[in-house]
Amino acid sequence: MKVLLLLVAVGLCWAQYNPNVKSGRTAIVHLFEWRWADIALECERYLGPYGFGGVQISPPNENIIVTNPWRPWWERYQPISYKLCTRSGNENQFKDMVTRCNNVGVHIYVDAVINHMCGSGGGSGTHSTCGSYFNAGTKDFSAVPYSASDFNDGKCKTASGEIENYNDINQVRDCRLVGLLDLALEKDYVRSKIAEYMNRLIDIGVAGFRLDAAKHMWPGDIKAILDKLKNLNTQWFPAGTRPFIYQEVIDLGGEPIQGSQYFGNGRVTEFKYGAKLGTVIRKWNGEKMSYLKNWGEGWGFMPSDRSLVFVDNHDNQRGHGAGGASILTFWDPRLYKMAVAFMLAHPYGFTRIMSSYRWTRNFQNGKDVNDWIGPPSNSDGSTKAVTINADSTCGNDWVCEHRWRQIRNMVIFRNVVNGQPLSNWWDNGNNQVAFGRGNRGFIIFNNDDWYLNQNLQTGLPAGTYCDVISGQKEGSSCTGNQVHVAANGIANFQINNQAEDPFIAIHVDAKL
Repeated sequence: MKVLLLLVAVGLCWAQYNPNVKSGRTAIVHLFEWRWADIALECERYLGPYGFGGVQISPPNENIIVTNPWRPWWERYQPISYKLCTRSGNENQFKDMVTRCNNVGVHIYVDAVINHMCGSGGGSGTHSTCGSYFNAGTKDFSAVPYSASDFNDGKCKTASGEIENYNDINQVRDCRLVGLLDLALEKDYVRSKIAEYMNRLIDIGVAGFRLDAAKHMWPGDIKAILDKLKNLNTQWFPAGTRPFIYQEVIDLGGEPIQGSQYFGNGRVTEFKYGAKLGTVIRKWNGEKMSYLKNWGEGWGFMPSDRSLVFVDNHDNQRGHGAGGASILTFWDPRLYKMAVAFMLAHPYGFTRIMSSYRWTRNFQNGKDVNDWIGPPSNSDGSTKAVTINADSTCGNDWVCEHRWRQIRNMVIFRNVVNGQPLSNWWDNGNNQVAFGRGNRGFIIFNNDDWYLNQNLQTGLPAGTYCDVISGQKEGSSCTGNQVHVAANGIANFQINNQAEDPFIAIHVDAKL
């Protein structure tokens, strides 16, 4: 009986690493600060047809309204209650989005802010997205309800009540992160209120959760909350399916809190991935793409089946979080497309793509003082719609990297090569590299300052293939360049180092 119970427990635990994407889909996209109505449309018109597995959404629960600075993006990370109304939409719009996205095989992953409530300096009143009353000074959040006894103040041992030393595990997990009121997650009442919120989302049909600020919560407290969660809604998921869990743990090494301490609860965000890949593709510190031959665990990353990977995220594209200046973003599109293509071609980890909005940057002493700016908005603070231009790019200052042809086609590439091993690695000892994925796909990069002209073993069946970076297969022809693979699997590749996109990718579904 004990063995059976152990197997059941391990089964539940293991299930939380499974992204719950529809079969054949392998990547999700973070539609940062999008409205629910626009996400529903995007699932139907774009994400579903092009094989995206899901969407990470911004926090859907009631948050404080910050007017100084004017409606910053980070107000979404200061909860007031677990009611479902934000500037992305109300509860009915949220339900409509989840239903419509699920119906086209695109699942929803909620950014769950459960470590804290709003900042201690948030004042009192009803300046919140649902109009709920709160008092940050007395820790009265009556819409939950939480009161002063539901917070960690007595447990934190620093004079300021803030985290003062990141080498002290107790401080990092029991004190306030940048003034945010830290919930007492060891209390069963608090755990139950959080689980009640997450279970409501599960009932609506979400597929999983990103746990914000997981590093600032004890792994055991997270486990106790997860143990209270229901299985996913059987309208869209097989009976007994557990929610996908991925935890935000910034671990670049050098601190006592490590991502591995959270493996028992689900996957963990691998922040070293984007930081290292950015350094390599920028060719900083003598790094070369040829060094990527043992990319993944060989670089000291967490196990592939425990990691969620990304080139950039909403924090570090603004210089927050982790990775520093090496992080590649849409502001540097040529290198960014190469980095995202490498991530989507390589088998390591479960991949998340960033989809951003533009803001007016203003650097002072090396720091962007406008890093707080919220989504494209109307004068009343409401978020602007995501408009789609005739060329399928986005308007209204939405960047929509997921709609860039090169990135969209690499999402398809990843789906086509899913389950195939890394194969036929080639490099020139510098920054020209190529590799295959079994007999399903092949990609080659020229990040050197000279022309590439190579005959390489692709591992692919003979035939003519459309390069999915310069274009794609449409009907019986290619809109971009063609690659001819001989009977022995060898093809000639030529890439000008001055090309807008100095890389080529082919796969079996793009064969003429």
